[in-house]
Amino acid sequence: MPTIASQEVAIIGAGPAGAWAAYRLAQAGARVLVFDHSHPREKPCGGGVTRRALELVSPALAGRPLDGVRIDGAEFSGPRAPSARVRLPGAGPGAPAPLVVVDRRRFDESLLEAAVEAGARHVSARVTDVEVGPQGAIVRTRDEAWTVRHVIGADGANSLVRRRAHHPFRRDQLSIAAGVFAHGLTSRTILVRFVTAPSGYIWSFPRGDHLAIGICARADEATSGQLRAVLDEWLRETGVADGARLERYGWPIPSLGPSDLLAQRVAGPSWMLAGDAAGLVDPITREGIYFALQSGDFAAQALCRDGDPGACYEDRVRQAIYPELARAARLQRGFFRSGFTRLLVDALRRSAAVRDVMADLMAGEQPYRTLKRRLLATFEIGLAWQLLRLELGRAMSRSAAARETQGTT
Repeated sequence: MPTIASQEVAIIGAGPAGAWAAYRLAQAGARVLVFDHSHPREKPCGGGVTRRALELVSPALAGRPLDGVRIDGAEFSGPRAPSARVRLPGAGPGAPAPLVVVDRRRFDESLLEAAVEAGARHVSARVTDVEVGPQGAIVRTRDEAWTVRHVIGADGANSLVRRRAHHPFRRDQLSIAAGVFAHGLTSRTILVRFVTAPSGYIWSFPRGDHLAIGICARADEATSGQLRAVLDEWLRETGVADGARLERYGWPIPSLGPSDLLAQRVAGPSWMLAGDAAGLVDPITREGIYFALQSGDFAAQALCRDGDPGACYEDRVRQAIYPELARAARLQRGFFRSGFTRLLVDALRRSAAVRDVMADLMAGEQPYRTLKRRLLATFEIGLAWQLLRLELGRAMSRSAAARETQGTT
């Protein structure tokens, strides 16, 4: 990137989006402040990092052990259906694995360490307020205030920067997750159990010294208490966490629909939103680490170019990230219906070609754009047809709603 010597940027949040933006900006010569009072810490997240994400940040992570678990495969199950196992292909010597589950404390700490070594300054203080204006922003903590030319909000789904510069997420724009860390257990296999009430899935992701187990569903369809009850029943049924010390957690996850993506803003004259704060999360898998890193990279690039950095950043996000999220959003509501998940698990059990598709989807190497075409090539016509129906159903529902609105005006 071009070098900038006088730019001053405040980044709120030192997770993947914020730390990676800080690293890239500091390398370019920017004076960067990274605010995060609780860093590093373990986070209520599966922690799966794909090969494309690791390759993106490899310059910063060189020589920094992540202590991640290389995943061999995943086991999928659903209501009244035998389970199906998917193996992930092994990576070549010295190459990143297709999917690694990392300790979020260590992963985030490594990225922030790299940013600080590159020249960023970590301010370990809670940000109490942010004021954004056309010429810059003021970032306040309890004891100090900083005036900067640009602020990047990388402070998660409850982003303070988002609330001050744009508007908070509505409840129907969020999913909620509830789960447990099962300390003292680990594995090299991910477990996924599709559930229909509420519609979503349960997961178990193995980390170095514990399992990250959880359940996620749309916030307008379930409460945290309902999710915990479904998860506890699954834990009793499977015995996955028997004997472990359980530590409970919960958190919101952005889950935007196609119309939400069209309406929202992720940047203005002096501010940008990155990662979860920008709603950049796959609404089906709830995977957000790669999009967080990608958006942090885009934010840094935009600030290092001539012209309007906010407009440049928003344009990059809309071109490179939104189309994939919009495709997932069109499928999301029908994806977890029992008929589709039963068909999916059955196809995974009997078809090696479908298992290959799922392995690439898990590794972040199968885009939704070509998913139907690739499923058709497996000759699993029923599965591909159901996927097409999910998309058509959303389109027909929108068309019917539009006709109804026109008829009442």
